[in-house]
Amino acid sequence: QVQVAESGGGLVQPGGSLRLSCAASGFIFTVDYMSWYRQAPGKERELVAGISRVGGGTNYADSVKGRFIISRDNFQNTVYLQMNSLKPEDTAVYYCLASARGRDYWGQGTQVTVSS
Repeated sequence: QVQVAESGGGLVQPGGSLRLSCAASGFIFTVDYMSWYRQAPGKERELVAGISRVGGGTNYADSVKGRFIISRDNFQNTVYLQMNSLKPEDTAVYYCLASARGRDYWGQGTQVTVSS
């Protein structure tokens, strides 16, 4: 019943923008925290951005500060990642993480490719 689903990935040229969406559904408990991770081939999965339900506090990886914006719709348990000024090094599979009652639920990922 629990489902975490990302969408919005694709191919974009350097300097372009993409908006990722993540919808978390089927939860009977509050989703306290939602975040975006990414993983490129041969590299560790890394935190990109996160946002809390209460208070709306956000955090970003240093590499994306000033370029990416995370936002959420608490009623729908949906988070967005607006990615601007994209660079080739942003190329990765982006994963959504929903955290509820101390447990983590991962989406299957969406591919983002930044290339000319």
